[in-house]
Amino acid sequence: MTAIAPSLGESTTAPASERVSPRKRRLYPWIVFALAFGLLLSDYMSRQVLSAVFPFLKTEWALADSQLASLTSVVALMVGLLTLPISILADRWGRVRSLVLMAVLWSVATLACALAGSYEHMLVARFLVGVGEAAYGSVGIALVLSVFAPRVHAALAGAFMAGGSFGSVIGVALGGVIATSLGWRWSFAAMAVLGLILAAAFKLLITERRIAKYQVQRPEADVVVRRAPFSSLFTNPAVLCAYVGSGLQMFMAAVMLAWLPSFFNRTYDLVPGRAAVVASAFVLLMAAGMIVCGFIADRLSRSDITGKWTVGVGYCVIGFASLMIAFRVETGPTQLALLAIGAFFCAGSSGTTAAMVAGLTHRSVQASGMGTLTLANNLLGLALGPMVVGILADHLGLLGALQWAPVAYIPAAAAMVLGKRLHPRGLAKLRALDAATTTMAEQHS
Repeated sequence: MTAIAPSLGESTTAPASERVSPRKRRLYPWIVFALAFGLLLSDYMSRQVLSAVFPFLKTEWALADSQLASLTSVVALMVGLLTLPISILADRWGRVRSLVLMAVLWSVATLACALAGSYEHMLVARFLVGVGEAAYGSVGIALVLSVFAPRVHAALAGAFMAGGSFGSVIGVALGGVIATSLGWRWSFAAMAVLGLILAAAFKLLITERRIAKYQVQRPEADVVVRRAPFSSLFTNPAVLCAYVGSGLQMFMAAVMLAWLPSFFNRTYDLVPGRAAVVASAFVLLMAAGMIVCGFIADRLSRSDITGKWTVGVGYCVIGFASLMIAFRVETGPTQLALLAIGAFFCAGSSGTTAAMVAGLTHRSVQASGMGTLTLANNLLGLALGPMVVGILADHLGLLGALQWAPVAYIPAAAAMVLGKRLHPRGLAKLRALDAATTTMAEQHS
């Protein structure tokens, strides 16, 4: 669920003779967005459909909860580890062909999940799903933003990031219905076929040449900016706090994505298909919360950018309180209401931490900064959360494990509090870096 903007100097534009007029170039960027967004939905549908079939796999293969969790966490682990290097390779090899290759790989790997005959086979297939999906978010949004004017980049990036949650909703709900009607293998097969169809459409309609033709040309600046060192992504203390805070607040979001279908299946005695549909409603709340919470944070921090840190801490506190109580009360309307509140705010800090990273990172390495944020989100949240809960569930039961999972919000909030205190120092380091990497260009006669 993380976007990366293209860094300075990495775009290539078509010659002036090949450029289209503003009147003719309005439709094609939206085609690029629609197909890229469609593939993002396929990405997360293929990733999260597994949660809907947990009950079937547990019964058929007699799996422990820790084994089920590993099938989820291995994907997030690969995404976290490979996002940055694959993004760099995609910029050199070509974003369009890279995105098509990624989509084909995760779709074929999802089809392999449908054919898996054992836990070990499924684990290998899920590993390959993670490899295929690793850099799609970063490369996809970079491609989209390259054909749109900067004035709409924030809105497009926000919509693109929320697409991951909407894809999760569709994957969990549709996967559960298909698994109940046709069997769990058909859930994976359906996601694989959809991904291959979208990849073919993307390959047919989007090309590197067309992207270059429709690319928005950046105005010439009066300064020449040298690329900041990669190490600057890790030497700004406030940025480090944003990485840690973002990753840990994603811990509980990942737990909800992975384990809510099983929670409703075991605690409310719902059949797997019905449990998946109910869980998808809460995932939808999570997606809506990411958008609304980001909007609220922007509104409340107009006069003071550091207010985003405070708002992020507030979201963590609300998520912690509501979910700690929710998993400890009796089943029924009160529990469902608390779960709804927790779901809405559980990933609410995503936008605030991303804004902090963007605002405290040198513009020449902002894409790499967002890639590093993706790494933190996946390693500390999306991979770690489901795995920790799975291991605890083997000893405490799933409900017992979920009762302790919200504790992750405590260090997340602490990191954001520290980030706010270090923000002035972070800005000073950024200004010093900017001065060191900027030289005035010679005036043209």
